[in-house]
Amino acid sequence: MRGRVRVPGDKSISHRAVMLGALAVGETRVTGLLEGEDVMATAAAMQAMGASIDKVGEEWRIQGVGVGGLLQPAAALEMGNSGTSTRLLMGLVASHAITAAFTGDASLSRRPMGRVIEPLSRIGASFTPSPGGRLPLMMTGASVPVPIEYRLPVASAQVKSAVLLAGLNTAGITTVIEPVATRDHSERMLRGFGADLEVEEADDERVIRVRGEADLRPQAIEVPGDPSSAAFFIVAATLVEGSDLTIENVGLNPTRAGIVSVLREMGADIEELALRGVGGEPVADLRVRHSPLKGIEVDPAVAPSMIDEFPILFVAAALANGRTVTRGLDELRVKESDRLSVMAEALVAAGARVEETADGLIIDGTAGEPLSGTADNPIRTHLDHRIAMSMAIAGLVSRAGVEIDDTRPIATSFPAFTTLLEQATR
Repeated sequence: MRGRVRVPGDKSISHRAVMLGALAVGETRVTGLLEGEDVMATAAAMQAMGASIDKVGEEWRIQGVGVGGLLQPAAALEMGNSGTSTRLLMGLVASHAITAAFTGDASLSRRPMGRVIEPLSRIGASFTPSPGGRLPLMMTGASVPVPIEYRLPVASAQVKSAVLLAGLNTAGITTVIEPVATRDHSERMLRGFGADLEVEEADDERVIRVRGEADLRPQAIEVPGDPSSAAFFIVAATLVEGSDLTIENVGLNPTRAGIVSVLREMGADIEELALRGVGGEPVADLRVRHSPLKGIEVDPAVAPSMIDEFPILFVAAALANGRTVTRGLDELRVKESDRLSVMAEALVAAGARVEETADGLIIDGTAGEPLSGTADNPIRTHLDHRIAMSMAIAGLVSRAGVEIDDTRPIATSFPAFTTLLEQATR
């Protein structure tokens, strides 16, 4: 793994840039937008509700309709595989007097939506979901939405963001209380667009308040590189002998950068170059060189800052010297797949020593020796893009290689993944 690569724009920031640009009055311009299927599903939904979204050269231009100006979509909003699109857009619709149907692929249709249905119902929205609170789902926003104070029962940036977005078109102050801090892109971007938003740290809690009937101003946004996408190349360069790889323009928001701190604790050689600010987000180029890793007990408190990166961390742990123990990862069971069970099965098939527990994995590493599994049967990815990419990286450090049953889901978040991987491994 040598040279320089640039990963696509941050998916979380890209979703929010499209949504808030569509709610501002005037033209928002976005560069570095992730053009994966998930973000394009968000863009299509905002277009269906009245926004104009076009790409001119390398820049995306969004003509917004204003808060309160969303239109009734003429057809169901197709969310594909994107849980973020679904939950955040449900928040937007909740405080607009329109009706929208949400549909998704087989994987998304298995994911629970009750965690957002509950607070949005308190705001005044009504729902007709499929059994188990799942998609397909029909919802009608409140004609007169009610501001609420909502304490998150589980750490979830998606639920927090859904409630805050609903609060934009709700008279009064909508409050979200976080017992555990989650990624704060929504708060940063809402402020950037001009929303009246306050964050208070009190008694080990974060209290976020947004004043409704907001008047959002259009912005020029540069989306930094996605740390979740960068994580695959960070781990690959750490594991593959002789590697010296620079990953450019990586967002290092402290609520997202847990993977970097955990890998460093395991012994990874990750150097931050040209640290700078881009659109209110800390950004750096990361130079990663091969280094041996040691097993650790991962503090469950870091989970919210790297919840999407655990599949690739499990690959790193499989090559470490000693035992790695992870706990408190119940959230991974309700992602695009049950990522604990699926990664345990996949890594065992590749030759790793893995024990699955109720809320984590225990992995005994090979001390740098290549994984010794066979490639006779393809790894089952369960339509999960992060499983596919994580096991592709495992293939780089496997004697027999790894065959993956379906790489198409990778396009949801990282369309250029295989191209960049080939570029870096020549």
